[in-house]
Amino acid sequence: MEIRWKGTEGGRPEILERNGVTWLSYPKLEQTGLVVQGFSTRLGGVSKGIYASMNLSFTRGDEESAVMENYRRISRAMGFPLESIVTSDQTHTVNLRVVGKKDCGSGILRPREFFNVDGMLTDEPGVTLATFYADCVPLYFVDPVHRAIALSHSGWRGTVRRMGQVTVERMAREYGTRPEDLAAVIGPSICRECYEVGPEVAEAFRDEFPAALHNRLFYRKPDGKYQLDLWEANRQVLLAAGLREENIGMPGICTCCNPDFLFSHRASRGKRGNLGAFLMLKAD
Repeated sequence: MEIRWKGTEGGRPEILERNGVTWLSYPKLEQTGLVVQGFSTRLGGVSKGIYASMNLSFTRGDEESAVMENYRRISRAMGFPLESIVTSDQTHTVNLRVVGKKDCGSGILRPREFFNVDGMLTDEPGVTLATFYADCVPLYFVDPVHRAIALSHSGWRGTVRRMGQVTVERMAREYGTRPEDLAAVIGPSICRECYEVGPEVAEAFRDEFPAALHNRLFYRKPDGKYQLDLWEANRQVLLAAGLREENIGMPGICTCCNPDFLFSHRASRGKRGNLGAFLMLKAD
């Protein structure tokens, strides 16, 4: 399968495979030596049809038994326990929740216990944060000084409300995190060339972001619609939050450009499964 890469700024992810399961790993996070991390692909699961094959959503119409087997496979491949996963009900908010061992299994081995949460953070080893995607932007954070992590979901609504900055500020309050210490990655998501939006979305970003950035975030088409760069917008949010430029990893790959490798809501017109971002702090 030919992969269409997008630039080298911030470092491309590595494609890893174990026991037939393929996932993406980001060197910038791996180099901290503190975490198990990765982003799933469509490859290596048992789901069929539009969900083929590594679908990680229980709510899109796939067989529950297939999704559960997919979780077993991805957890074994990446190297975290199935029972350590914590999920949330993502609703395009900037709401965050501190989670711990007591929350493990939520949304996987038992019903979800909290809702309207788009980001999670923890400083407890052995807790695997999991968020889900099919074009929106995953944001990974590792604080190597205070040994804390966060994982946030940021679509256009989350991005314009600065989910990245909200996450950094919450880590500072909870753990004493300093932005300049953080290693962060903007994960696989839709690129500017694929992401057409209407004038109301463009106007929301114009209102929130400095005028000097507008030409970097938008390209206006002759029909009055816009191409929006969520990657650059999130990068600017992280820089404004105090992260060092050299500590920010960029996606390197577009979900919509690679619909046979990654699920994309736009490319499939909504007929698809979900990808998963995973982040776990290792034990001391």
